[in-house]
Amino acid sequence: MRATLLGFCLFFSVSAVMAADAELMRLDTGNDSRGWEAVGRLDIGGKGFCTGALIAPNLVLTAAHCLFDKTTGEPVDVTRIEFLAGWRNGRASAYRWVKRAAVNPDYDYADRAEPSRVRNDVALLELTQAVRNTTIIPFDTDIRPSKGDRIGVVSYAYNRANAPALQEVCRVVARQEGVLVMSCNVDFGSSGAPVFSFEGGVPRIVSVVSAKAQVEGVPVALGTQLEEPLIVLKEILAEETGLINAVKPTEARRQTGAKFIKP
Repeated sequence: MRATLLGFCLFFSVSAVMAADAELMRLDTGNDSRGWEAVGRLDIGGKGFCTGALIAPNLVLTAAHCLFDKTTGEPVDVTRIEFLAGWRNGRASAYRWVKRAAVNPDYDYADRAEPSRVRNDVALLELTQAVRNTTIIPFDTDIRPSKGDRIGVVSYAYNRANAPALQEVCRVVARQEGVLVMSCNVDFGSSGAPVFSFEGGVPRIVSVVSAKAQVEGVPVALGTQLEEPLIVLKEILAEETGLINAVKPTEARRQTGAKFIKP
């Protein structure tokens, strides 16, 4: 995960986070990863990686902060981002470069201590070439889940960079200021990872992992809203004057006094 923790306060019972969740299962083999091939690793120009997921043959959903240089705060060159669909053990099911990207217009990378930074931390990447592979099926999206709902996450992380892991059961423990607070197990590299609902036995993306935090020493994952921002992002990419080969820099950058908690 390319971002650290948020400085705003989380208010809910820590006991709610302690519900029995599934353990992480590494998707090392073809059998393990079957059905999850549309989740992939995003290599950010040799400066780190995030997780992303196909929601159309040519569109990858991820976190907006993955598209900004954490040192300068400026947008990265998105044409140097490569999507490795189903990446595991040194091989991917498909390799695609990013053509252009759209970031939620309400997202501000400088607002590191604001709930809005997580709530709007979503981006859509258009690939140079669509992924046409019968084993890589893009995921549908769905409405945001409610408190107590069962969810799941497929993500890469710094200690599992060569294969993703599935946590099929974790929970929504709170919805605070538009931010989804989850008991899911995430770490650096998990930014942008798809959060799934399983209504009717079909995985659908309902959020994107933005950051991790702690509540009384208990780790939680923080997720974005998705429904309305996704509509806006698709509209941006559809415009003839869309953001070709770049993301729009933040017009104003404000300094905050927030303190960050180390993971």
